Amino acid sequence: MVDVADKLAYFQAITGLEDPDLCTQILQAHNWDLELAISSFTSNHNNDPLSYSSSTATATATATTSTVVEPPISPIHRSDSTSIAPVAAPPPGLGWKIITLPISIVSGSLRLISGAVGFGFWAAGSIFSYSLGFIGFGSNSDRGGDSSAQLVTASAASREALEFIAQFERDYGGSGSSSRPNFVGEGFMDALTRSRNSFKLLFVYLHSPDHPDTPAFCEGTLCSEVFSAFVNENFVAWGGSLRGSEGFKMSNSLKASRFPFCAVVMPATNQRIALLQQVEGPKSPEEMLMTLQRVLEESAPVLVAARLEAEERTTNMRLREEQDAAYRAALEADQARERQLREEQERLEREAAEAERKRKEEEEAQERATREAAEKEAALARMRQEKALSLGAEPEKGPNVTQVLVRFPTGERKERRFHSTATIQSLYDYVDSLGCLDVENYSLVSNFPRVVYGTDKLSLSLKEAGLHPQASLFVELN
Repeated sequence: MVDVADKLAYFQAITGLEDPDLCTQILQAHNWDLELAISSFTSNHNNDPLSYSSSTATATATATTSTVVEPPISPIHRSDSTSIAPVAAPPPGLGWKIITLPISIVSGSLRLISGAVGFGFWAAGSIFSYSLGFIGFGSNSDRGGDSSAQLVTASAASREALEFIAQFERDYGGSGSSSRPNFVGEGFMDALTRSRNSFKLLFVYLHSPDHPDTPAFCEGTLCSEVFSAFVNENFVAWGGSLRGSEGFKMSNSLKASRFPFCAVVMPATNQRIALLQQVEGPKSPEEMLMTLQRVLEESAPVLVAARLEAEERTTNMRLREEQDAAYRAALEADQARERQLREEQERLEREAAEAERKRKEEEEAQERATREAAEKEAALARMRQEKALSLGAEPEKGPNVTQVLVRFPTGERKERRFHSTATIQSLYDYVDSLGCLDVENYSLVSNFPRVVYGTDKLSLSLKEAGLHPQASLFVELN
């Protein structure tokens, strides 16, 4: 079900009325029944062309001249300079109204019946398709049992186009046959868009199944191998049946009065389309080919210009994309170089800071070692001085005086006299006071017999240790 805006747009497109307020009033008067409003307007329009608005004046033009028509969705304008401007028709006299009254009544009744039939087919088809889909027999039902299957069906216009193609194939040619126009299975506006994107004209065929000339025209002309090949190569073909809603609306928009009916249209600016050619009544393949060939030749400059413009636009867009890509690549390269330089600078700064830190640590360690060595040397000097003072003065030779000789590992010899009552500790103090050793752990040893005067004998006197009156000792490093 279309909404109010769609109904208003359809009504404007079919009737040709440009005043939205007037169209709204007409639809409201008919309780927004689109088909009833169209039929009523058509009947009243045939009886009195000025009954609704003076803007509905008709335009008279030849069959080979580009003409203003109204599509089912977007307005159409004249595309060439040879078109004839609309001329307002003067109000008819009373006699003319009386003469044309039966014709108007019959025409209005036929349009009402046709509209009702078309709308009924569309509604029945929609309900039937929805019912099949609901019970699981529709083409969109998921045979695998997936509950998340796509439930959105094709639009009503596309469905009508597909139904028309299927019926045409059943009546006039098998599926896939090359001897027929390749009608697109989509709505008129979608087909128009397709023709614009492919830089081709749109060939329109309105099918009247009940017209006596229709079978011969379809079999002899449309399904002619030469004609269908020409159309398939040079045009986008769209077909619609008068029994369908969109086919019926297009017949009103194109003001089709005789069937079979063919037309050639092309997109124009501002969402409008141009009617380039219409062919009414039965024609031979040769006549149709001559007409289409002439229209194609006349429209070739426009199509070529549109193609060149599109190619230039595509080229410019691709060039801009390439330039943008090159700029981005150059920018990324510059950023990468800057990042690399920054990382290199940061690495050099880290290495310099690390080297500076190590240098400071080495200097501090060296200063600390020097300070510790100086402190140790000062401590040793104080110790030697203290021990030298603790020894006292060297005694003179006498019976109670022991003569001691000390040999160092370097071969150096030192000799001193001690009281026989002095302890072994005094000998160690004497050696320490000399400062001839770099080590603190050593022992005093006698050779014959070998006796080690260690810590267990430090309290013995020289006489008690058997070193009186003289002794020869050497220093043994531990």
